[in-house]
Amino acid sequence: MKKLSWIFGVAIGLLGVSNEAFAQLDSKGAIGARFGSAQGITYRHTLSNDRALEALLSIQSNSNYRRFRVVGLYEYYKPLSSAFNWYYGFGGGLGSYKEKDKTIDGKRVEHDSELALSIDGIIGIEYNIPETPFQVSLDVKPYFDFLQSSSIKLIDPIGFSFRYKF
Repeated sequence: MKKLSWIFGVAIGLLGVSNEAFAQLDSKGAIGARFGSAQGITYRHTLSNDRALEALLSIQSNSNYRRFRVVGLYEYYKPLSSAFNWYYGFGGGLGSYKEKDKTIDGKRVEHDSELALSIDGIIGIEYNIPETPFQVSLDVKPYFDFLQSSSIKLIDPIGFSFRYKF
């Protein structure tokens, strides 16, 4: 937990970095995998040298439920050095949520799939690996879930992404 707090503190501390230089979005697109509490695919489309759209397709499952989500984010990028950027953004998500069927007192209880709807945010840091078309990023993607539990998830959605830039 201390390590998680330290990572989040560093990410917030990056907000104070100067915005005089332009971010290093040096490719039109990037596609890859995102790992964390939910696994999935990430695609980023560059709009300008400091802004991008990102789409996440993720699947999350545990012993109690399954969740499938498609999230769209509008992101702002700020440089830290020639290889590092930090970024933040906002967007929304749509998908499905299903509690897994259970047997309670000898009776099978089945659950239907429900609509998942959320408002999402993101803050993170990315590293462009020099002289290669690859980048890695670490981010926190808090979200407010409207329908299942009407709850805010702040720390759970930490993700690590590995992307190929083209």
